[in-house]
Amino acid sequence: MAAVSTERDGDVLVVTLNRPESLNAINNDVLRGLKLAWQEAAAPEVRAVVVTGNGRGFCAGADLHGMGESDGPAGLEHSYNPHVTAMANLAKPVICAVNGPAAGAGLSLACTGDVRVAARSATFSPAFVRIGVVPDAGGTFLLTRLLGYSRAFDFLCSGRKIDAAEALAIGLVNEVVEDGEELHRALEKAHQMAAQPGIAVQLTKQLLRLAEQHGLADMLALEAQYQPQAVGHPDRTAARARVVEGLGRGTENNHAR
Repeated sequence: MAAVSTERDGDVLVVTLNRPESLNAINNDVLRGLKLAWQEAAAPEVRAVVVTGNGRGFCAGADLHGMGESDGPAGLEHSYNPHVTAMANLAKPVICAVNGPAAGAGLSLACTGDVRVAARSATFSPAFVRIGVVPDAGGTFLLTRLLGYSRAFDFLCSGRKIDAAEALAIGLVNEVVEDGEELHRALEKAHQMAAQPGIAVQLTKQLLRLAEQHGLADMLALEAQYQPQAVGHPDRTAARARVVEGLGRGTENNHAR
């Protein structure tokens, strides 16, 4: 059984961590599987990605029994870091369907996605300080971006586990649904984004990531630089023509550019 499986649902790629007996803990097989998954996700025909876990957990973090020192947390440059970078740099929406515990590097993995849909029974635990290590797999950057410094510091340095309701309240997840509905809802959101015309969603993702590093003047210039790419895309042109046709029939509001 592959440690990571992929399946196409139209133009959405579903990536599933597939070690349910260990709550999908990350070992070398998972790392190899994720490398292939991100390569598959980069294909132009894939317009959105959903990441989830098989069984009762999303990802319990590092499997310390299944990783060598050179491949695991002690060798981050060669283990986690390339996967976090590849996932974060996908030029398409990535939605994580968190179906159970997300701990340690598994929490970081969930936070690398653009959107998180959590099952009501899902839990989130940084875990790192409880075993005397610093957050990794991008956890310091990702949680500061999502929660702000003070909340991220409190969460990471207490090491405490929070439930889905609290995760929603502090902005760690976007939506909480009943158990068993998280993948369906994540797919629904992925298909909605994938169906948007042209490359507007992909470019918006790039702009939002750049906004973390630039001021308003820079972002105004970047928006002006990106907009011709969006406007000129052939799929967007066809979509605009449909909107204009609808305006002529009075079926759409007057918002065509």
